[in-house]
Amino acid sequence: WQGFVPYTDRVDYLAAMNANWAYCLAVEDMLGTEVPERAQYLRVIAGELNRISSHLVGIGAADMDMGAITPFVHLLREREYINDLLEMMCGARLTYNYYSIGGVHYDLPAGLLEKITGFLDHLEVAVEQIHRLVTYNQIFINRFANVAIVSADMAMDYNLVGPNLRGSGVKYDVRRDKPYSIYPKLDFEVPVGTGSVGTIGDCYNRYFVRVEEIRESIKILRQCVQQIPE
Repeated sequence: WQGFVPYTDRVDYLAAMNANWAYCLAVEDMLGTEVPERAQYLRVIAGELNRISSHLVGIGAADMDMGAITPFVHLLREREYINDLLEMMCGARLTYNYYSIGGVHYDLPAGLLEKITGFLDHLEVAVEQIHRLVTYNQIFINRFANVAIVSADMAMDYNLVGPNLRGSGVKYDVRRDKPYSIYPKLDFEVPVGTGSVGTIGDCYNRYFVRVEEIRESIKILRQCVQQIPE
């Protein structure tokens, strides 16, 4: 069972931590295994950092497909900072094999929480730069708003998940609605498409939800840094 964890890294090259996590949760549920609280916090820290990293690539690649190269370069830079942090946690930058059945492989190295806090301070500024560079750019709006509209009903019928589902206005997030780990102890919002620009369920709303989810992950990570037990 433990030997299969590295295969789950390959399920999602952008968010491999969360693929590790889902598999370990399933095996732990089957075995009735209790995970220590500190390990639960380490899992959330790794998972939320990886979520941000995944969203940065998703946003940047969408910008590039739309015809804008510059945002992708900026967002990859931020992802590299996250890769540095994850490498300090587990020694890897793409396929991690960090989660184990019953916890995680390594405790935090000295000083990493301070480095994470410093990165979050930097990232909050970078998110505002994303908004200035992309979100309110009229060319970007013209090419993304009212394109590929997926209604809430269609999103449910086609089993969309994550920000693609929430971009259609469906306020559902398993971290809140089917809670696991220490998420019930954390305060965060579930962003959804609002149609403030374009139409609920269009490309623009799916983009905007991802940016707002980065903000929420920053909030979650700050709480974890403050609350993690010795």
